[in-house]
Amino acid sequence: MTSQTSAQRTRPMTVGELSRRTGVPVKALREYTDLGLIYTRGRSPANYRLYDDDALWCVRFIGELRGLGMTIAEIRDLTAGWPDGAGRPPGAQLADLLRRSRIRVEQRIAGQQQILRRIDSFEAEHRADLVRGDVCWAGDPRCAAGA
Repeated sequence: MTSQTSAQRTRPMTVGELSRRTGVPVKALREYTDLGLIYTRGRSPANYRLYDDDALWCVRFIGELRGLGMTIAEIRDLTAGWPDGAGRPPGAQLADLLRRSRIRVEQRIAGQQQILRRIDSFEAEHRADLVRGDVCWAGDPRCAAGA
């Protein structure tokens, strides 16, 4: 996502160290790397992926966007044109992605509110049974025996 000059770079980190420093599971970091969301400095002699401080920023950035409800695919699309500056301006694309994320969140909220209304309705319909601790659903043969 970003690149520093070699003078600004620090000692490279393994994926395990990057995970410890960011709190992001190794599996997710490997996925982000494979998707091109995090760049590596290459591999160690033991074939471990190596990361620099740029990766810390990338992981924080990915976390921020995930916290705003964006999918990994959306983040990948957003960052795809950044290295060479081609494509749509990131601000306009980010605004579109935030609108999509908002719609998804509002749809989830509406679904949860519908469940709350169903709970309210069920409680109202069965209030006396709930107080007695004896709730029977229509057609339950166990309830007919005690009626």
